Amino acid sequence: MPSAPNAPSPPEQTLAGNLEVRHDWSLAEIEALLALPFNDLLFRAQQVHRTHFDPNAVQVSTLLSIKTGACPEDCKYCPQSGHYNTDLDKEKLLEIEKVVEQAKAARDAGASRFCMGAAWRSPREKDFEVVMEMVSRVKSLGLETCMTLGMVDSDQAKRLAGAGLDYYNHNLDTSPDYYGEIITTRTYGDRLETLASVREAGMKVCSGGILGMGETPRDRAALLQQLVRLEPHPESVPINMLVKVPGTPLEDVEDLDPIVFIRAIAVARILMPKSHVRLSAGREQMSESTQALAFLAGANSIFYGERLLTTANPQAERDRALFDKLGLHPEHVEKRVRETCTDDTCQRENLEAAMALKSSQSRADTLAYDATLA
Repeated sequence: MPSAPNAPSPPEQTLAGNLEVRHDWSLAEIEALLALPFNDLLFRAQQVHRTHFDPNAVQVSTLLSIKTGACPEDCKYCPQSGHYNTDLDKEKLLEIEKVVEQAKAARDAGASRFCMGAAWRSPREKDFEVVMEMVSRVKSLGLETCMTLGMVDSDQAKRLAGAGLDYYNHNLDTSPDYYGEIITTRTYGDRLETLASVREAGMKVCSGGILGMGETPRDRAALLQQLVRLEPHPESVPINMLVKVPGTPLEDVEDLDPIVFIRAIAVARILMPKSHVRLSAGREQMSESTQALAFLAGANSIFYGERLLTTANPQAERDRALFDKLGLHPEHVEKRVRETCTDDTCQRENLEAAMALKSSQSRADTLAYDATLA
């Protein structure tokens, strides 16, 4: 039998299995991790995951677009860009009471975090006052709050934090070198500056990227390196698979191999051991097997609902069935059950009830926004 080809070997420090939080990963180290034999990589990722998280718990967020379309940015992946004709219906900023109503429904269905996204380059002052009221009202319901509004400066970030915003989503999208191929209306430095303002204001950071936009393997490694350099690491790291929308410049880009995507999930888990790694946009195109591998590789957060703003997401019933099949449970529900139940029967019944309630929500006004928006 012929011998197997020699695989690239990561530096000894990487293979040693230490689980320390680092910000100094070199590009060579990250590329070496991405090139590990698949079974070895997933084993490493599982070791890290189980050290810091319940491996069968998945953080579940419910999401709402508070303002859709007509964005002045030219992000080539985004159907909300005003530069492209994607037949997207444009919507104005939602009324506060409608947002609160949706947030209540999400809370009653078992969600722990409510995310709101607006298709802006940056918020205008008159809209900003409304947005802060949304945050305050949703926060008063006992939910964690998350927003993506485009670029925000230091003063705006402080005001959002003062209103009770817990997380701010602002993705880096891709590597610094490939960024100019995807976006020209906002620089990489602009994105890093927004993240710095958010962190300075005391909020948690939600930041990740999009894979499958025609980038090279080195670009994927460089994106992960940029995220790792953030101190502290982003608390949430959405890893998106490009959703190819007709009318956008990337509609005909070559599909990304699912195994390549899973490798990126696993490496993100190893590099950012205490972060929630979010299996984000693109789940509609993924088989159950691919999603199962993503959870095995260390993904422990999802957007739960039928749409991600302008693109499809697995329907609630499908998500519930997949959770049942894999023996997964919502992280927040699991925590709440531990606090209120003292026996296994009570815990099981509450978990089942929460999942069933979530899956029975109205199909008309799904709570979602696209993680690739910011």
